[in-house]
Amino acid sequence: MGLKRDSPVEILTRWLEKRSLKVKIFLGILLAFCAIVVLKHTVKEHDFFYIAAESIHIVGLIVLIYKLFAHKNCSGLSLKSQELTALFLITRLGCSIYMEANVHTVLDSILLLSTLLVIWLIRFKLKSSYMKEFDNMWLSILVVPSAILAIAINPNTTHILIARILWAFTVYLETISILPQLRYMQNAKMVETFTGYYVFALGVSRFFAMAYWIIFTYSTRGAYLFVIGHGYLWTLAALLTEIIQTFILADFCYYYTKSFMQGQLLKKMPV
Repeated sequence: MGLKRDSPVEILTRWLEKRSLKVKIFLGILLAFCAIVVLKHTVKEHDFFYIAAESIHIVGLIVLIYKLFAHKNCSGLSLKSQELTALFLITRLGCSIYMEANVHTVLDSILLLSTLLVIWLIRFKLKSSYMKEFDNMWLSILVVPSAILAIAINPNTTHILIARILWAFTVYLETISILPQLRYMQNAKMVETFTGYYVFALGVSRFFAMAYWIIFTYSTRGAYLFVIGHGYLWTLAALLTEIIQTFILADFCYYYTKSFMQGQLLKKMPV
């Protein structure tokens, strides 16, 4: 019998493993750049990016809910991250109804209902499998700075001040809402498979949001950064939050993709 030939994925994986960290980072940036170029020349409606981002987030939640119902186990999942997500979604939904009332309001409603279902499952139906000792990040160190920053820097629009502050609060809090989940994974020293799917979906979601900023900043030759906000602080702050959130998730997505290509999808917690 002849020797089994390696698949192209296996060959590519071995080749990547031999490359230095700088080369891997360069290749990752190059791949992201190519994807953004394709999006720029194929997508003309700017709403597509945020609709895609929210839709992918919903898909990630659906996968998570399937795991919870099918396995009857919430191990590997941070309740605190879900509670932060619910907090910024409730706030954003209220602002959206008042300020926009469009398709994003509908998507936020679906996201909120799905998140509340996840929270209910963890708190009540599956609480015996919730590993509270790993979920030890204080929410106050995330919520309070977000609120203070929202008061200091918020969009300068025609809406009432409280609505502008609350909208800014949702932007800042969303940026760091995944931190308790990443801290949980770090404490547990392993990643449950379906939780990995969910966090990876968040990473892809953030890519679309970041692509929106890059494409429209380039298309307007930088003018897009100076559209809203006295002194332009709000727009720059919003861009900075996108960059921070993208980098927070980029590291996880890298190791997730590496594990997937090696056929060793992130280790599953015992059920």
